[in-house]
Amino acid sequence: MKRSRLVLTLIAGTALLSACGGGGNGGAFFPPPVAVNPPPQPPAETPVDPEVLAAQPKLSNTPMDDIVRDNLLPTIEKFFVQVRAQGVKTVIQGKEVFAASSGDKFLPGKVAIGFSYLLLNTPTSDPKYQTYLDGYREIAAATIDSTNDSWGIYYYMSALWKLKKAGLLDGSSSAIDAATLAKLKTKLDWTNFVNPGDYSLKNGLPTNYYGVAFSVARLRYLMGWEGPEASEALLQKMINHYKTFSAFGFSDETDGSGRFDRYSVLLIGEIMQRLIETGMTVSPEDDASLKGWLRQSVDLIKTRLNPAGNGVDYGRSLSAYADTSFVEVLSAAEHLNVLSSEEKDIAYAFATRVTAKYVEFWYDAELGSLNMWDKGRATDGYRGKGRILGENLSLSHQLIYTNNLWKSAGYAQKPPVSTQTFLAYLDKLPRSTLTKFAGFDGQPATYDRGLVTYRDGLRIVSLPVVNGAKTYHHTNPYFAVPHSYNMLSGAADKRWPQLQPKFTVAGTLEPLIPAAYQKNLKIAEAGKVLTVSYDQDAMDKATSDNAPIKDARITSSTTYIFEPGKITRTDVYKPGAAFDIDKIELEFGSFSDGATALGGNRFSYASGDVQGFEVEGLQDCAPVDVSANVDYNTPTGALKTSIRCSAPAFNFSAPLTIKWVLKYRSPSVASIAPR
Repeated sequence: MKRSRLVLTLIAGTALLSACGGGGNGGAFFPPPVAVNPPPQPPAETPVDPEVLAAQPKLSNTPMDDIVRDNLLPTIEKFFVQVRAQGVKTVIQGKEVFAASSGDKFLPGKVAIGFSYLLLNTPTSDPKYQTYLDGYREIAAATIDSTNDSWGIYYYMSALWKLKKAGLLDGSSSAIDAATLAKLKTKLDWTNFVNPGDYSLKNGLPTNYYGVAFSVARLRYLMGWEGPEASEALLQKMINHYKTFSAFGFSDETDGSGRFDRYSVLLIGEIMQRLIETGMTVSPEDDASLKGWLRQSVDLIKTRLNPAGNGVDYGRSLSAYADTSFVEVLSAAEHLNVLSSEEKDIAYAFATRVTAKYVEFWYDAELGSLNMWDKGRATDGYRGKGRILGENLSLSHQLIYTNNLWKSAGYAQKPPVSTQTFLAYLDKLPRSTLTKFAGFDGQPATYDRGLVTYRDGLRIVSLPVVNGAKTYHHTNPYFAVPHSYNMLSGAADKRWPQLQPKFTVAGTLEPLIPAAYQKNLKIAEAGKVLTVSYDQDAMDKATSDNAPIKDARITSSTTYIFEPGKITRTDVYKPGAAFDIDKIELEFGSFSDGATALGGNRFSYASGDVQGFEVEGLQDCAPVDVSANVDYNTPTGALKTSIRCSAPAFNFSAPLTIKWVLKYRSPSVASIAPR
């Protein structure tokens, strides 16, 4: 292999140093010893394209444990000092984090698990250790009456189990005083959110809470607080849900409505992590099922690996959690030997990139905190800024505990594979895949749910064909439109019609959108071109915050064509009978700016990854600067421009074709990095 310029320069520099007497001993020249059988030298690796280096975090080739020690633990210590001083009156960036109005129902548990790492990672001989021990005890007593629900209960139980195993719940060395621990034994109970009779979820919680309840029950058993019956029953409840509603190994967040998102990929990883944490074994049959589902998630994640450390790009509850979800699955898969030797090295390299991205992008040094809410970033209401302390601690926890698994596997001080090796692995991945979630195979009355992934160089484009179901079906992070980091993104909880039309029925405010009833989902690949098609036998009457409402007045067929640097979508809408439409709206919100109209509803951009956008079938399109409009803030930053298109009132009596074409820079390497 041809040597790089850098290697040749280093060789030349070494020779010059020897010739000039460098290297100590008063400048005297000593000829180098001659090896009888010099070891073979590996060929120099091909230099990495500077754009690729720009696409990955700076710490990508640093051991993950170093990043945790040097960045995450000091941040946790900073918050520990503040909470110890301010107690339940702690204010971070104007938010009184323990107040009932903060929206954080899990904070005491996240405080317990987050601050436990200071004790667990500090030798007793360190002068700081006693400070951490005393402060932990004070904080636990001060927060005992603060709201702490479901996930918070689990986090607290996990912290207690870690402390107990470390001998830190005994006598004078106890991190929690006896009175506080007695209260916790009563408060930390899975029956707060699951009915003890039939183990059904309370208050319409999504199905991932089966896993939370199981974890709490199992930890209570290990603490000696209850028998094993509840944890065994809840584990079986969770496994049965998978078997009933997860035909292809991914968790439906509902009881069969078809909401498949980040948690659908993550949940099996969380289940396996809890089994690892609590040392619980299952029957051989269930073990085979669980590991099979874990492998399904691994296979999906593999199609989406990238040098920037980016994770899921559609659905709810994203921001930094989009990235760490992949890390949780991969570390469980490594521990349970679901990965090959090569896959383990690649998974560790990706986990390191996610950790590096967290400290370089998600953590904002200027704010002294994780940032998911400011400077153009936004997440859904579930993760509002009132939860700022809890989110700092829980994300650090996810990275620390997964790092501990990598350490136990021998990666404690192991640098990740080189960038060249990582990129060579990515280059072997398939260009396009269809991951099936539900439906298909001619199942009657079942709609197709799946994820199409298209790789254009290092650019990953997602096409989620899923149903947002209750609450989310009319929000654009769940639309069946392309998503791709820093190029195509939804805006959390927002309903503006990103890349798909919204029909308003005449004389009403009823919006009809093509969002929930996809059938016959197919892909066909020819060279570098991928064609995706599906039909819909009804529109979603998007008037309800509950489930979608089926409206069969319009049916449709959709075809996508993905090719390097270009995406085309063509829809044909057909009315069942003639009726009047007040208007049709469609938008394209992008990170590109400087949009210029070229005529004929065609536009070019002055900067950004998207270079051009054109629309057919709608009469009026115009660019709008939305950079200051919070409705266009996304998890990773603000969109800059929206092309807004519309059609005036008409009688809908014949098929209508709407088409758009999006052109982007390809391969778009540097742009996959966080901004």
